[in-house]
Amino acid sequence: MKKTILIAAMLSLTACQNQGAKPGETSATGTTTAGAAGAPQTEEQKTLYALGLSIGRSISVFDMTPQELEFVKAGLTAQVTGQKSDVDLETYGPKLQDLARERSLRKANAEKEKAKKFLEEKAKEPGAVKTESGLIYKETQAGTGPQPQATDVVKVHYKGTLADGKEFDSSYKRGEPTQFPLQGVIKCWTEGLQKMKVGGKAQLVCPSDIAYGDRGAPPNIPGGAALVFDVELLEIVKTPEAPPGMPGGMGAPRPRREAAPAAKP
Repeated sequence: MKKTILIAAMLSLTACQNQGAKPGETSATGTTTAGAAGAPQTEEQKTLYALGLSIGRSISVFDMTPQELEFVKAGLTAQVTGQKSDVDLETYGPKLQDLARERSLRKANAEKEKAKKFLEEKAKEPGAVKTESGLIYKETQAGTGPQPQATDVVKVHYKGTLADGKEFDSSYKRGEPTQFPLQGVIKCWTEGLQKMKVGGKAQLVCPSDIAYGDRGAPPNIPGGAALVFDVELLEIVKTPEAPPGMPGGMGAPRPRREAAPAAKP
């Protein structure tokens, strides 16, 4: 973990190595710089741009200010160009993990504080019911079929949004419903789906404690984020019976390692 963060931090924002060159000139590493507002044109430039996006995503946990970002650029430039470093890497490199954890928690707490008013307002909506766990459940269309239990596998259509309305996932857009065991998803879904009947629709408003927690699900779901899921329960899926002499439903799907249906139900 420490090595991963260290490498990501040193590689991040690779474009900064060209700070001393003008557009069209060759940098110290032999690459040609792009204008400040220029976009990558060749396949190689686009691939390198994608590298920057990937690295930037990996260090977003540090939640840096523009000024702090300049220190990252300075350290990267020194490393790439062989300049004398102002900091001893052996001393400060091991501190990256603690800083990442501290910044991540700070960002999650700020997100939870921001979500408080949103959750309060959603709980006051007509038909909304807030449970002991913090789940805010609102039936939008009554179902007529059976209700699933926690041990069941269900088939659903759903859309997931952040508190600001930004959509981060949708089975509707993928063009096919999703199937998963209720014991293999976030607590908000395990609890909320058991309140529904097949054929019904509901909105599940999930505080972070019963969703993705302080870690979130980068890059689309910040740590501490409250989530809204509009869910349609299509079916309770019957799992194949175990062959004679073979205990325990061998054909049953295993719970996914993901904690929620948001990214990969």
